Amino acid sequence: MKQKQLQLFVFVTMALAFIFTLGVNRSITHAQGQFPGYKSSIQTYNMSDMPANITLAFYRQDGSLEKTLTDIIERNRSKTYFTLPVAEGFSGSVVISSDQPIAAISNMMNNEFSAGGAYVGRSQGSASVHLPLLMKDHLGSNSWFTLQNTSSTPANVTVNYSDGTRTQATLAAHATYNFYQKLEPHTGKVFAAEISSDQPIVAVVFQEDATSLAIYSGFAKGVTNPVMPLVNANNYGYRTSIQIQNTGNTETAVTVSYLPSAAGTACAETQTIEAKQSVTFALNAFQNGSHSTCKGGELFIGSAHVAANSAEQPLTAVVNQFAGSNPLTHFAAYSSFDPESATQTVRLPLIMDRNDDYYTGINIMNVGLSPTDVECIFIDTTYTVTKTLQPNEALTDLQTNKIREGYVGSATCTAQAADAKIVGVVNQLQIGSSDDQFLVYEGFNR
Repeated sequence: MKQKQLQLFVFVTMALAFIFTLGVNRSITHAQGQFPGYKSSIQTYNMSDMPANITLAFYRQDGSLEKTLTDIIERNRSKTYFTLPVAEGFSGSVVISSDQPIAAISNMMNNEFSAGGAYVGRSQGSASVHLPLLMKDHLGSNSWFTLQNTSSTPANVTVNYSDGTRTQATLAAHATYNFYQKLEPHTGKVFAAEISSDQPIVAVVFQEDATSLAIYSGFAKGVTNPVMPLVNANNYGYRTSIQIQNTGNTETAVTVSYLPSAAGTACAETQTIEAKQSVTFALNAFQNGSHSTCKGGELFIGSAHVAANSAEQPLTAVVNQFAGSNPLTHFAAYSSFDPESATQTVRLPLIMDRNDDYYTGINIMNVGLSPTDVECIFIDTTYTVTKTLQPNEALTDLQTNKIREGYVGSATCTAQAADAKIVGVVNQLQIGSSDDQFLVYEGFNR
C-alpha cells in the first residue's frame, strides 16, 4: 500500500509530547508473533495555520536514546517518515514534540506488506490502562501488546488478566516491554486485561492470525455509555464483533442498541458483564439472534451505542471488523468513543476514490440528545453529503465512483445544531485484493 493511503491522524495538544510505541524492522521468533518481522512508518500533520517545529526522539527498548530528528512541517500540510533514522533491527518507541497542534500515527506492516494496521498514540500516559480484547490460540489468532513508560523514572507494572493470570515487569525510563499472550499460561482463549503502574504508561495491542493484522490503543479509562459509529453484519462477508470490558467492581447488565444507517432493522442486545471481565456483542446477535431482538442473517450497516448499563459501571470497547475465517482475509479495529468528548465538527484526514483501487467509506454518528443536520464537505471537490440525524443515528457514505478517479483528499463533517455532538470512523479498502489491505481509523473531533 502506498504511504499516502496510510495517512491517518490524531490530534495532539500544542507543546505536549505525542507518545506511542513502534517497532521498526523488528525480528521476532515464530513462537511470539505470527509474522517474522515488521516495518513501521510515521505520519505527522500540522493542523495549525503556523509552521510546526517538531522533534522526534527514538528510544530503544531499554530506554536509551537511539536518535533525534528535528523538522518543520508547513501549515496544514503532512509529512511521512517511512525511512526512519534508526539502525536496522531497531525496536522501541518515539516521542514527538511540537510547538503547534499536530496529528500523528504509526502504521505497522509485516515485512511482506501483505498485512497491516494503524494505531494512534496518546498525548500523555496514565497510571492504569485497560485492554478489552486479548487472545491466545483463538481460531488461529493470538495477540501481543507493548507497554511504554512515558516518564523519566522506572515504572513498576502489574498486568491482571481477566482469566486470573497475572504478570509483572519493571520498565526503565522511556523503555518499552512486549507481552506475548501465546507464551503466557492463560486458561482462556479470549480475555481482557487491566494494567496498573506507578508511572504513566501507554499500550498498543496487536491482533494477528497467519495472514491478517489489526491494532488498537489501550484505554486510560472507561465510560458508562460508549458509542460505536459503524457496525457491519452479513455485508458481503464482513462481520463485526464488539468486545465490551467492564472495568468497574460490580457486574452490570449492558444493553447495546443497533440503529441502521444503510441497511437492516433496529434491534437491541443485552448481556451481563461481570466485574473486570469482557463480553462479545454484535457477532452472534446478527448471526443467530443470540441475546437480542436482532434478525439473524440479516444484512445490517449502522451504528451502535450502550443504551443501558444497570450498575453504571465504566466500560471500554474495541470494535473488530473482519472477513473470512481461519485465517481472516481482512481485519481492522477501531476504539469506541466517549460521547462526552464529542464536538460539533469531525475531521477526516484521508478520503479516497479509486486511488489505485483504494476507496473509503465514512460513518458519522450523532451522539447528542437532539436531531441535527450534518454536512460533510470534501476538499478540492464539489462533492458533499448531507443528512438529518436523529440521536444515535449515523450517516453512511461510500466514496467509490462519487468524486473522481485517483482522488486523495480529506473531509470535514459539521453538525448544524449549536449544541450537537458527532463522532465518526473511516474504512479504507483495496477492491479485489487478496491481502489484508483493510484499515479503519477514528475521525478527530475539534
